[in-house]
Amino acid sequence: MTNNIPLNDEQAGRVVALAMDLAREGNTSELAEFLDHGLQVDVLDSDRNTLLMLAAYHGQEETVAMLLERGANPDIRNVRDQSPIAGALFKGEDAVVTKLLAAGADLDAGTPTARDAAKMFGREHLLEK
Repeated sequence: MTNNIPLNDEQAGRVVALAMDLAREGNTSELAEFLDHGLQVDVLDSDRNTLLMLAAYHGQEETVAMLLERGANPDIRNVRDQSPIAGALFKGEDAVVTKLLAAGADLDAGTPTARDAAKMFGREHLLEK
């Protein structure tokens, strides 16, 4: 039986914070359960980070793949105008960059753009198709 009791703002905020931690830590199966129970895949935290942004930035390849499979938008930028692919390039997460590129991430969006980040960190080869 499903419990359909609505959450108040404080409870919803706690759920989002827990989900963001799961994305950061790469707890893919637990995060998938949150999504299975109705959490939106592109939910935003107070800094406009998505689950995908945090998973990408922290190199959580399996979590990134799961979020993309569930329709996460690879182009949502946070309050600092950073995109998930630029964050992954900055952190040297090559496998994550490859997944975001395959998902159609916009290489010209954000500050810096993914192209600029690749150039700054000597990873231009990752963006070549």
